[in-house]
Amino acid sequence: MSSPSKRRDMDVMKLMMSDYTVETINDGITEFNVEFHGPKESPYEGGVWKIRVELPDAYPYKSPSIGFLNKIFHPNVDELSGSVCLDVINQSWSPMFDLLNVFEVFLPQLLLYPNPSDPLNGDAASLMMKDKNQYEQKVKGDYLITMAIVHVRKICYVAISSDTFFHDVEYCERYAKKENLIGAPKDESDSDEEISEEEYSGRSDSDDEVVGHADP
Repeated sequence: MSSPSKRRDMDVMKLMMSDYTVETINDGITEFNVEFHGPKESPYEGGVWKIRVELPDAYPYKSPSIGFLNKIFHPNVDELSGSVCLDVINQSWSPMFDLLNVFEVFLPQLLLYPNPSDPLNGDAASLMMKDKNQYEQKVKGDYLITMAIVHVRKICYVAISSDTFFHDVEYCERYAKKENLIGAPKDESDSDEEISEEEYSGRSDSDDEVVGHADP
């Protein structure tokens, strides 16, 4: 049986050699950000999110800490902290799982099959149960403004021209900024719309142990 450190190194290397963009923090492999694309055939298709991953010393015997750094509108993701409500991460993690499972199976399943009955975002859960079409339009209106800067003008035009997206003009003004786009330089003077490294690192263990359930 390989040691936890060897297994950790191997899993991180597998992730880096895959199609995912991995950005290490402080030149280590225990904390890093991963670029995650919304799954096809879901309201999140076309969206791009930065996922913060922290590996405990006991990984893979203890689950990684996973959180969204840029905003996402989803019943099982806390909009402010980015914490994820997912049983396979928080409760039923097994050393048989690895980081590729997280990004190829668990997170896509979370976005494909939200569970509004056990939410971290009450507004998203309520809207999804009340009007699924409006919920999906809200999702699309939110995530489109996190995409590449070449789409910003088009998105704002759609927001102003369409009754469906009119309520998202504020999101264009607040989030359609260069510093909020994946891979773009960040202005340190305007960082309140993306979860800071300090805020993420300061989460208590109880935040990662959120009891939740997402349908498989």
